[in-house]
Amino acid sequence: MILRRLHLHACASRRSLASSALCGTAPRTLPSAGLLRRLHGAAGDGPSSDSDHARRPGPLTLYRNLVSQGKLTYDSYQENVASELDSLLRRLQQYEMEMEDYHAHLYIWENSREKERRRLLVEEAEDKQRDGVWIDEKRGFLDKLVTRRRRGSIEPGVGMWVSYLNREKKLDKLVGQRPVAPVAPKGLYLYGNVGSGKTMLMDMFYGATEGVIKHRRRFHFHEAMLEIHDHMHDVWKRRDDDKSVQSSAFSWISSLPFDAKIKEWLIGEEKYKQETQQKHILLAVADKFLVDRQANKTGASILCFDEIQTIDVFAVVALSGILSRLLTTGTVLVATSNKAPEDLNQDGMQRDIFLDLLSKLDENCNKILVGTEKDYRRLIPTEGSTQVHYFWPVTSDTYSMYEAMWRDITNHVGGDIISVTIPVMFGRYIEIPQSCNGVARFDFEYLCGRPVGAADYIAIARNYHTIFISEIPAMSMKICDKARRFITLIDELYNHHCRLVCLATSSIDDLFQGTEEGPLFDLESFQFETEAEGTKLRRDVLAEGNVGLRPSSSGLVAILSGQEEMFAFRRAISRLIEMQTPLYLERVQHAHPSFQLQAPAVASNNI
Repeated sequence: MILRRLHLHACASRRSLASSALCGTAPRTLPSAGLLRRLHGAAGDGPSSDSDHARRPGPLTLYRNLVSQGKLTYDSYQENVASELDSLLRRLQQYEMEMEDYHAHLYIWENSREKERRRLLVEEAEDKQRDGVWIDEKRGFLDKLVTRRRRGSIEPGVGMWVSYLNREKKLDKLVGQRPVAPVAPKGLYLYGNVGSGKTMLMDMFYGATEGVIKHRRRFHFHEAMLEIHDHMHDVWKRRDDDKSVQSSAFSWISSLPFDAKIKEWLIGEEKYKQETQQKHILLAVADKFLVDRQANKTGASILCFDEIQTIDVFAVVALSGILSRLLTTGTVLVATSNKAPEDLNQDGMQRDIFLDLLSKLDENCNKILVGTEKDYRRLIPTEGSTQVHYFWPVTSDTYSMYEAMWRDITNHVGGDIISVTIPVMFGRYIEIPQSCNGVARFDFEYLCGRPVGAADYIAIARNYHTIFISEIPAMSMKICDKARRFITLIDELYNHHCRLVCLATSSIDDLFQGTEEGPLFDLESFQFETEAEGTKLRRDVLAEGNVGLRPSSSGLVAILSGQEEMFAFRRAISRLIEMQTPLYLERVQHAHPSFQLQAPAVASNNI
């Protein structure tokens, strides 16, 4: 019940999922996706041949090529990670073939077991109909009474659970045990500082798995949590639908030559089996989260998860259950985070569940610290373009340049500037005040001053390759909720390879430094609520450690909330800096899907 309460609580607040969460998103760094794609040998959009995949360089070769071309600065930590990823890629080629063979055997076993299970059910139903007092009028009363007493030692009174277990034991003898999956190669858990290259290296690996691994997904934290919510809703809805006697799940029973009461018993047994197998909803969600195996049961599975974090109780429970399930069933995980696994849950939320996840991660992943202290985004060459798409401060001159860029880009893409409404997840919609063929324009208050969140920002990022945002203020504690929403917005625009044009009151470096009204990060007044098992827990961070009114950097490290907030601010600054560089702008033109739908003029270097 705790998971359902948490899910309902999360659903009520998912419109502002990330605006109320501490956004500790792992960085995505150099180089551009377009450049990575060309170096991988996948320049076209169509399917690549087997020979293309065979020639595609692995992460280590790709990394060294980028260093030799001057696109990356050599870093020993990054090279070590690239080498580990390269070794994992080689092992995956054999693992893919082993998993194809395993799933072929598993498919046969599951079908045979289901066929035998239904046969056993029909035999039991035949016995019940033959022995039932209300059915067979030809048999004598004493004969029926003796038979019922003899059978009473087996089933009546012991309940569906024992009946279900007895049937499962019979199936084990008839069909044999479930096929044993091959041992999966260990994945990688990468953690380190902002701009250290974790996500860049993970993306090199993910690109190299194309054509090698059949089932692969790449998720960022916000997308993963939203998809989990969506799958949980679908599972619960499907369960409600399956409770109906008319459900297609029971259609095989309707044609059997049994009395109505016997069919009712069969449906009851089927319902119990479904409820037992779906007792833990996260198992059902995990099976849909990565691969719909109803469509294809063969092959290995890879999950690249950018920014593992545990921001609240729901995240701890959901991620622990789903990742544990995926790792147990042979999925290979490559993940990034700003924290080591053991430091993810310093608040101790749902400790037993979290410890199980740590055990699974330790068993199935090698932890690697990307230990550089440099933020490599700040070292990206700008070719003298220090204010290409970020205009500040707000003066008549910067406003004129901002407006001129809006006119220039909308003229290039063509079409009328109109107001449209686009769909968001969970049946919601958001209005886009000014839209023109992949380009959209907003002010800060519209995007960050209202109760919107990651789902809205993802919808915008997927539909528009270029986003204009004006009236961006310097952030202080007075507008900390808006600041968190803005950070989430930057995360999603960056993760979806969008171009961002800003008109702001301060420089990027000063955006989160506070104002005369006070700092943005103020531990004295920073308190928050979380929900656990139906109770409210209010935590005063000042009570946790020796922290003064103006916290030192060492004090921040000791406090989860402070560490997460400061990391989020540093990451947003780092990403905003990279989003002004030519390499990032090149990535937009190659990676954002809406460019494939626009006229060739959209991809002009002039924008």
